[in-house]
Amino acid sequence: MNRIKFFLNHPTQFFAVVLAIFFPRFRFFRETNEYSDKITFNVWFIQKVLGFNRNAYWPMHHSSRVVGVENIVIGIDTNPGFHPGCYIQGTGKLVIGDYSRIGANTGLLSGNHSVYDHKIYEAKETIIGKYCWIGMNSVILPGVVLGDYTKVAAGSVVTKSFPAGYCIIGGNPAKIIKELDPDKVVSHKYKSEYVGYIPKNKFDSFRKKHLNS
Repeated sequence: MNRIKFFLNHPTQFFAVVLAIFFPRFRFFRETNEYSDKITFNVWFIQKVLGFNRNAYWPMHHSSRVVGVENIVIGIDTNPGFHPGCYIQGTGKLVIGDYSRIGANTGLLSGNHSVYDHKIYEAKETIIGKYCWIGMNSVILPGVVLGDYTKVAAGSVVTKSFPAGYCIIGGNPAKIIKELDPDKVVSHKYKSEYVGYIPKNKFDSFRKKHLNS
């Protein structure tokens, strides 16, 4: 009875459960419940049916924006633009590792205007490792490499690379605030692993068919 009452009060949850049961491609509704960025019916409907960021293969907020999806490779439970106000730019190659969090109003850039001709975009490669955290209102500039377990303080502008990872960085330009002890960091994995909307075991074939890297 309590379950029936819940679904009557939350009809979109009911639709999500029905889709997950009868259509295997919608299992992500049920199997990402434990994710930090769990996929809800509302998120999917606004994105894939209404068309806000429809071309992204991962869940995104309708107020965020992505360009150059074909140049962007993400990891498990890593959904840039899931939170409001983000700008995710795949002018060059943008790679983000597994289980990394991207805060609201962040900018992740992999290309910029030429200083000599602003009509020309210069593509670069921006890489963010696994288990990173990009705090809200931060900007990662083109060509930056952040190693695993890099935590970026809110409001930072990251202009250079910190490839060794295991650190907290912050400021404008960002500098190391604290080194992290690799023996103390916690890794986790979910039972069901999805890269955006795609099961992990199907992502390689999707990548070869649809992405440039």
